[in-house]
Amino acid sequence: MLREDEISRVTLQGSVVNVLLVGLKAVAGVMGHSAAMISDAVHSLSDFVTDIVVLVFVRVSARPQDEDHDYGHGKYETLATLFIGLALGAAAVGIVVSGAFKLARWLQGEDIPSPGKVALWVALISILVKEVLYQYTRYKGRMLCSPALEANAWHHRSDALSSIGAAIGIGGAIILGNRWTVLDPLASIVVGAMLVKVAWDLLGPSFGELTDSSLPSETEKDMLSLISNVEGVSDPHNLRTRRIGNRIAAEVHIRLDGQMTLDEAHEIATDVERRFRDRFGKDSHIIVHMEPTK
Repeated sequence: MLREDEISRVTLQGSVVNVLLVGLKAVAGVMGHSAAMISDAVHSLSDFVTDIVVLVFVRVSARPQDEDHDYGHGKYETLATLFIGLALGAAAVGIVVSGAFKLARWLQGEDIPSPGKVALWVALISILVKEVLYQYTRYKGRMLCSPALEANAWHHRSDALSSIGAAIGIGGAIILGNRWTVLDPLASIVVGAMLVKVAWDLLGPSFGELTDSSLPSETEKDMLSLISNVEGVSDPHNLRTRRIGNRIAAEVHIRLDGQMTLDEAHEIATDVERRFRDRFGKDSHIIVHMEPTK
């Protein structure tokens, strides 16, 4: 199965689960008078939206290079990751604001309805389902080297965390009585704050890739060491690196004996390229600039 087909299959499986959870949580939130559960339903809806984003952008990113995209379409997958982070961040801020308004009204003396047990049961079901979905999607994302799929896995995990917060708030309000119904909006605020952190962690690498940030220093050291071990190569320098979707791209200058023939120099440069692709993936890209030793 092609990489993009496998990513689409995993994402579609998650989207079906998300649609079912949106309906279940919305009904439970309304019937159970639970702000935390309604907020959790909104979060599951954002999960479904990001599933659609992944399905569309991963298909585009799989297209080969063309006249308009000499380096392929890999950054469309990065755009998908960015949109996932933005959607999660927007949902998180909405959850915090909604909970804050309910808390403010409670502080002003307004009563908060006690949540029903149906909301608690749905929250517990959601925790189990979304954690399983997180583990499965994350495993597939790493296996397929898909940042968008891994980001979507974290969206599933954040939904599980959201449901944990909702369950604590709803359960506490039910067990402790009407005086503690404020735990429900408090739980939604805490959950929202946690989701803001997750969204920030997703957005950072996406912005870095779209602005052509260099790869981590440890990766660059690994590259220089690999190139230095090629027979005939000395002083690899001016290394420049970046990521294009799930591929790595680099440019490097190497020094060769100025007396060797063009065929010999070309053979060494080809060996550098081969070892680079063996180490960093067959779709990785490297440009080797050769200079004579002084």
